[in-house]
Amino acid sequence: MHTIILDTETHTLNGLPIEIAYAPIEIQQGKLSLDKSKIFDQLYSVGEPISYAAMAVHHILESDIADQPSYTTFQLPQETTYIIGHNIDYDIQAIARCGIDVSHLKPICTLALARQVWADAEAHNISALIYQISRGSEKARELLKGAHRADADIILTANILMHIIASLGIQTVEELYVASEDARIPKMITFGKHKGTTIKDLPSDYANWLLKQDELDPYLRTALEKSGF
Repeated sequence: MHTIILDTETHTLNGLPIEIAYAPIEIQQGKLSLDKSKIFDQLYSVGEPISYAAMAVHHILESDIADQPSYTTFQLPQETTYIIGHNIDYDIQAIARCGIDVSHLKPICTLALARQVWADAEAHNISALIYQISRGSEKARELLKGAHRADADIILTANILMHIIASLGIQTVEELYVASEDARIPKMITFGKHKGTTIKDLPSDYANWLLKQDELDPYLRTALEKSGF
């Protein structure tokens, strides 16, 4: 099991995982396959109350997790290398809080890829993309009834991923990883006084100041260095 789509639901924003789901996939000659019978989906207790804001998103109640195993018992399937998700960094950080070593994983972000493939879309969240792909069909509405629960989001992410693969002519999961890494390199600044400015047009003193920041996003650092700063 080298490649999985993974999704988590947490007890607060950037909190501990109270639901983790994943499904193994394969990409061969540009075709994605997912066996629904192999989807893993588990609720977890975290020893802390679920925030109402989080509850409003995933609808998981305290009673749902009261008798569930501790989140610290979660384990990734052996030999996992590629891990795919919509804003996958959030999910990787969530499973890292379980004590999982995530240093070897190759993350593939469908959110970054979607922003590249559908650059002019009004929104790039899972629900909006499913409606866009299906042109507002009734089938999409049915699919989305379970959205924002981890197991349902696995299937929805796979649906989006199939269209991304077709659009970019991806043949293998390694090609998908390379495309994701490229898509994650920002083209413009999204914060601060130069928000909206393309990377290559940043004042050199500001760009050099950014490069001196220890906690600078590594993809932004790559963008700055590629632009010659």
